[in-house]
Amino acid sequence: MNYHWNWGIFLEQVKAGDETYLAWLFTGLGWTLAVSLTAWLIALTIGIAVGALRTAPSRLLVLLANAWVELFRNIPLLVQMFLWFFVVPEFLPREWSLWVKQEMPAKEFVTAALCLGFFTSSRVAEQVRAGVGSLPRGQRDASLALGLTLGQAYRHVILPQALRIVIPPLTSEFMNVFKNSSVAFAIGVRGMALIEARTRVPGLIARSG
Repeated sequence: MNYHWNWGIFLEQVKAGDETYLAWLFTGLGWTLAVSLTAWLIALTIGIAVGALRTAPSRLLVLLANAWVELFRNIPLLVQMFLWFFVVPEFLPREWSLWVKQEMPAKEFVTAALCLGFFTSSRVAEQVRAGVGSLPRGQRDASLALGLTLGQAYRHVILPQALRIVIPPLTSEFMNVFKNSSVAFAIGVRGMALIEARTRVPGLIARSG
C-alpha cells in the first residue's frame, strides 16, 4: 500500500475564506504558543508559592495551600474551562458580569490562560512541595540559626535547592501545558484546533493501491 503526499494542499486557498491552509496552521501555532506560555508563567508563579506554603509551619497556610491543590487538581480541565467561561461570570456583580461577557477583550484567551495556569499550578505546587520535603530539615534550622527570617530562608536557601531537584518533573509539566492547551478550543479560542493538520487539511494524503 503506497501513499503519495500532496504537500501542495498547504498552499491552496481555503474554501470559506482568502487564507491558505498553511496560514491556518501558523495561526493555530501562534494561539497555542500564546496560551501555553502565558499559562506556564501563571502556573510557575502560583505553583512555587503554593508549594512553599504547603511546607510552612503554619497549619492555616498549609490548609489553604492544600485546598488550592485539591480543588484545581481534582476537577477535570475541560470542566474547569467551561466553569470559568460560562459559570463564573454569572456570580460577579451585574456590571462586571456584563463587561466580562460583552466587552472584555480577548475573553476566550484570558479565560483559557488563567484556567490552564491554575490547573497546572496545582501540579507544580505538588512538585515543589516534594522538592522542599526532600531537603534535610537542618537546612531550615541552620538558616534560622544564622539570623534569617523564615521568608528569607525559603528565598535564599530552601527554594533554590528544591527547584534544582524538581527540574526534571517541571520539564514534563511544561510539555503537558502545550498538550492541554488543545482544550481551549472548547471555549472558542481561534485556531487552537488548526494545529491538527489531519482534520483541517483535507486531501493531504492521496491514497493509491
